[in-house]
Amino acid sequence: MLPQSNFATYPSLKNRSVFITGGGSGIGASLVRHFCDQACRVAFVDIAEAASRALVEEIAGCGHSAPLFLPCDLKDIDALRQAIDRAAEEHGPVTVLLNNAGNDDRHRSEDVTPAYWDDRMGVNLKHQFFAAQAVRPMMRAAGGGSIINFSSITVMVGDADCPAYVTAKAGVWGMTRALAREFGPERIRVNALVPGWVMTERQKQLWLDDAGERQIRDRQCLREKVQPQDIARMALFLAADDSSMCTSQQFIVDAGWI
Repeated sequence: MLPQSNFATYPSLKNRSVFITGGGSGIGASLVRHFCDQACRVAFVDIAEAASRALVEEIAGCGHSAPLFLPCDLKDIDALRQAIDRAAEEHGPVTVLLNNAGNDDRHRSEDVTPAYWDDRMGVNLKHQFFAAQAVRPMMRAAGGGSIINFSSITVMVGDADCPAYVTAKAGVWGMTRALAREFGPERIRVNALVPGWVMTERQKQLWLDDAGERQIRDRQCLREKVQPQDIARMALFLAADDSSMCTSQQFIVDAGWI
């Protein structure tokens, strides 16, 4: 891994109020670490309380301002709205929103019930819209902001083992385009960040077997595996003023999978 000093620092992010969903582990935890490293005022939500509190302690132990952790089940939209309001009270109006949280549990079409379908939409799509709705007035009053919605290359690949997840992540792209058009006159940028197969602990434990290793070698242009920090660094760019003319776009970080 390259030394951290080789990577960019974004002065425009200093003291910016940032809200991250699903920040307790995986890609989300890397987002929390990287935005704290940029001296942002970070708040994040997750249902995994033990892992999230350990992350707060880890970051504080590195000498950074501790992020604000707010336990929240994102299927409870009222609780999500309250968490966003609390983050704004503590850190000022949220001007960077990272709609990261999701779940890619595998399933077959014949096993999907209406209740499971609704649950997958709630976990992977619905909260992204309502988080954007909640931060919009804050961003408008602040003179603008950046919303980063997380999609997935599964939409482009058309993975056959998680159709409800693929559908939800395709919806993220449509939502991103619509909100970018609606929010643009208020100087609010809305983009989709599209990760490839990212080597979180969950992915490695559940699915990175010999067949998975062969698939990475066969599909990716680059030989290195995509890591959570690779996604976080793209998110930093999309949140910072350096990307001020970027909106309504998909930014793919997949080592050339598609």
